Amino acid sequence: MFSLNGSTFTNNSLCGVSRCLTQSSRRVSAPMVVAAVNSNSKPGDRNVMANALTENALTESPAPVELETKSTVTGGVGDVYGEDSATEDQSITPWVLSVASGYSLLRNPHYNKGLAFTERERDSHYLRGLLPPGVVNHDIQVKKMMNSIRQYDVPLQRYMAMMDLQEMNERLFYKLLIENVEELLPIVYTPTVGEACQKYGSIFRRPQGLFISLKEKGKIHEVLKNWPEKKIQVIVVTDGERILGLGDLGCQGMGIPVGKLSLYTALGGIRPSACLPVTIDVGTNNENLLNDEFYIGLRRRRATGQEYAELLDEFMYAVKQNYGEKVLIQFEDFANHNAFDLLAKYGTSHLVFNDDIQGTASVVLAGLMAALNLVGGTLAEHTFLFLGAGEAGTGIAELIALEMSKQTGIPLEETRKKIWMVDSKGLIVKSRMEMLQHFKRPWAHDHEPVRELVNAVKSIKPTVLIGSSGAGRTFTKEVVQAMATFNEKPIIFALSNPTSQSECTAEEAYTWSEGRAIFASGSPFAPVEYNGKVYASGQANNAYIFPGFGLGLIISGAIRVHDDMLLAASEALAEQVSQENFEKGLIYPPFSNIRKISAHIAAKVAAKAYELGLATRLPEPKDLVAYAESCMYSPTYRSYR
Repeated sequence: MFSLNGSTFTNNSLCGVSRCLTQSSRRVSAPMVVAAVNSNSKPGDRNVMANALTENALTESPAPVELETKSTVTGGVGDVYGEDSATEDQSITPWVLSVASGYSLLRNPHYNKGLAFTERERDSHYLRGLLPPGVVNHDIQVKKMMNSIRQYDVPLQRYMAMMDLQEMNERLFYKLLIENVEELLPIVYTPTVGEACQKYGSIFRRPQGLFISLKEKGKIHEVLKNWPEKKIQVIVVTDGERILGLGDLGCQGMGIPVGKLSLYTALGGIRPSACLPVTIDVGTNNENLLNDEFYIGLRRRRATGQEYAELLDEFMYAVKQNYGEKVLIQFEDFANHNAFDLLAKYGTSHLVFNDDIQGTASVVLAGLMAALNLVGGTLAEHTFLFLGAGEAGTGIAELIALEMSKQTGIPLEETRKKIWMVDSKGLIVKSRMEMLQHFKRPWAHDHEPVRELVNAVKSIKPTVLIGSSGAGRTFTKEVVQAMATFNEKPIIFALSNPTSQSECTAEEAYTWSEGRAIFASGSPFAPVEYNGKVYASGQANNAYIFPGFGLGLIISGAIRVHDDMLLAASEALAEQVSQENFEKGLIYPPFSNIRKISAHIAAKVAAKAYELGLATRLPEPKDLVAYAESCMYSPTYRSYR
């Protein structure tokens, strides 16, 4: 059986791998530290000592200090960075070994508060004169930054302003993003991140992640140690070969891991210091980039075969050696010929997740589950037709088939027959079997060959049409009208990103179906007015799933991903769609509630990990939703004294 994670597991297979995390105190790190200064020292000695020690204090993790803190839920994620204390109503004494203060403090994004430093803090940390005299609180800073960002008309300018803020004041960046998620999500993520990747060489300022190229082969373990944070919980890695629907962008694909991990923190509550973006640079076949004087990657053709496999293998085992068994490695935007193989190869030895295959599948399945409230019936009573049979399309199809099998008890091989696929050569049928790639073969059914999508629609008569082709405007007027002729409420998902690659727009779907379509897209579309009624379309955005999914894996201490966890995530998301949302035609909840949604998804995923015997953080908390919320990072300013 084809498995989305390339592996199968037995219940309670890892029951012996557990430990109880019930300490009454936690080891945390203070952000700033001071060396003992002799009372007889000369006035100038303080500057000499501070300057000598400041750089190391800011770039290396300071020595841990025992702080007695109130325990919330036993078995929780240890606060190794001291960041939980940011949400506690207490002052922090940031002195341990050396002074991190003055100009260097203002240039450190982890601890900089800008104009929010109080009068006392400005005196204590030698900030007098380095800041204007006004003291501005966190909320006013957010208001000011949003006003500034809204002055830019070009989305890429807004993206660059957000990235600059992230490099200057990390907590302000995340507070801004959390409180304005619906407005800023399209800026830091799709669709704007696609343009950012295309122009990454021109806009590159500071490294925001690790670049591991063929030049580092044999030294990856040492390269990972160059990253300043040592307690990594989530890695998002790409090789840049298939960035969104834009193709091979090589080293410039770094914008994707950076953007994804920003959402892991903002939407899923994973601490930013526990996140590591990585780009594996094996070259590019993009001629425009190879000839671009501003390109920042290797100027060579993309490595393949053994050379590629050996580099990835070294990376995967270096990660486990550096960060342990429970670090989550998310594969992002790998080409089809590598994505499935990597997931199958490492699914049994690492905690791995492919968002393009598994995350997309989970969010689409959630949308379909919610759509049943509007069209009626069960999944097994519907017929599905996909345009696009790559990693996204086949991943979605497999999860739908798994859910149908789970609900009905019908064998997976039978539920797959409810799902049809069209690729670049037409309808996938059994007569094409010998020429098909392995991941397409389960979807080859008995039928005469059909070349055009519209003819496949008329022949198969699907109730659900899903586009994951990466080819824009392929759901033509004729295709949508054909769907509307035999469906009272045709379900149409145009999932390809960015917006320019979407199979159709929201306006086209509603207009051509005479307002009867249930529509969702990968990138956001504005509400559409048709015949006096306003239609608000849903966005089948992976950001609904992967932040909460990752949080669930972390709080349970899971060591492998199982397909049932993906089904649990889909069910949790579908449950968050309210009757009010349905009345507006929405099949996804608003992003304004995303952190609560992520907590519910995390709880369902963690519960499934415990049920499958894949969790190592024991005992299992009684209230997983409350526990997930308690573990989420909050970008509140610390009080320094």
